[in-house]
Amino acid sequence: MEKLPKYLRREVLDYIDFLSIKYKCKLRSEKKFEFDWEGGLLEVRENFTSVELQHKSMGWR
Repeated sequence: MEKLPKYLRREVLDYIDFLSIKYKCKLRSEKKFEFDWEGGLLEVRENFTSVELQHKSMGWR
């Protein structure tokens, strides 16, 4: 985007705004991080270390 002329950069940003309104998207910066998952894996902590869970989570993605 840095290679575009200044007037086209503005058009790109305007188009992004248009699409986000059209599809009612929220920008990532607007969404706050939630900790509602906290404690969700308490029952498995006896069976796995945090590193093992981290490796397992990579496979879930």
